[in-house]
Amino acid sequence: MKMKSLAILIIPAIFTLFFWGCGSEPIVDVAAVTAQPKDFVGSDTCKMCHLEHYDSWKMTMHSRMLQDAKANEDAIIVPIDENVIRTDLAKLSKKLKVPAEKIYVPKKDEILYTIGGQWKQRYLVKKDNTFYISPIQYNADTHRWVNYHEKDWDKRPWLLKCGGCHATGVDLEANTFKEPGVGCESCHGKGSWHAALPKTAVFEKRQTIVNPAKLTMGVSAQICGSCHNRGKATMKKGGGWPVGYAPGKALATYYKSTSFGAGDVKHVYANEFSKGHHQQFIDWQQSKHAAEGVTCTSCHYVHQLGMPPTRSQTSFAGSKQCLSCHEMINNNFGHSIHSFANCVGCHMPKIAKSAESGDIRSHVFVTLLPEDTLKNPKVPNSCQACHKHKDQDLNKLQAAWETLSKIPKPVGQAIESINYKKTN
Repeated sequence: MKMKSLAILIIPAIFTLFFWGCGSEPIVDVAAVTAQPKDFVGSDTCKMCHLEHYDSWKMTMHSRMLQDAKANEDAIIVPIDENVIRTDLAKLSKKLKVPAEKIYVPKKDEILYTIGGQWKQRYLVKKDNTFYISPIQYNADTHRWVNYHEKDWDKRPWLLKCGGCHATGVDLEANTFKEPGVGCESCHGKGSWHAALPKTAVFEKRQTIVNPAKLTMGVSAQICGSCHNRGKATMKKGGGWPVGYAPGKALATYYKSTSFGAGDVKHVYANEFSKGHHQQFIDWQQSKHAAEGVTCTSCHYVHQLGMPPTRSQTSFAGSKQCLSCHEMINNNFGHSIHSFANCVGCHMPKIAKSAESGDIRSHVFVTLLPEDTLKNPKVPNSCQACHKHKDQDLNKLQAAWETLSKIPKPVGQAIESINYKKTN
């Protein structure tokens, strides 16, 4: 009887606490919140409700695109040794527009932010209250220093030229940004309304943020294309990124991509394949993948729990990514040449440059044959991208391709070998 009496007292108390907790969330005037201008709030605000997504995003290169070198000295991946830097620069003297000994080399305490760190790293400094990229670059794989706009580095304001793709919430008028790196709001849009509304306003809250997965294929891919691109802003003179663009909008309104046809021989080959880094969207647009609806996120993940399985944040490594969709049916004709199914070696040759020449794969997904180089010597080919064929004669390579690619797969029944024993 005593236990029953105790239960009668406890159960109502539990229900009271439960309903009090549910009702503790403050009542918010939805109309008043959404009447205010939208603003950036930063990824630290997003993590309060989306911790798993935040943790997975922190493991990607997006989160480390721009790092505060004052808050985290380890963001600088190599010692800033002026003697070593100038020694490396001197080796490039024939290519330099400024003598190696006169190139500005920042002191470590002058470096405010680092840019990148996987293929290369650059360093952000301030001059006359304006951010600039210092004219030195460290190439991580080859462990060497090279030059970067050594002649005009302090004529290229970083926020205007590059900032919108390295930081989140760039304000060109105020000369500031909300957050270093490619944060949540770079892809999901300004989050002030979303953060201000309570969870109880379920439907209104969902409408205040962009979910790329719910957009149409073309519009969603343009979010990636707003930075994995090269060209010029259409709404801001001198802008190197799509100033004014927001996720879910039409990118072409805010940005015009570069092309060989428009005279850009530095960043694009004569066949319109990309020479430079962060131009994958330009390549992809020319591909059959784009025509068939295979987008960036079909192969690359934006955030997932755990360590990234590959350097390029693909779901599988190398050709396994291709084979997750493309079933290998025949290994005859062209595929008989390389029967080990190295799809990316031929269809995604390393012909673009991030830090060093040929460290980025083409995203047109087309095999470039020796004849493509024979027609235009400045256009590379898949065969010579392989070290085995690097220095081979192009005419002989093309002839070998034409012969081997016509040989059908052998047919017939396999015969087991017979081991004849020698008898006396």
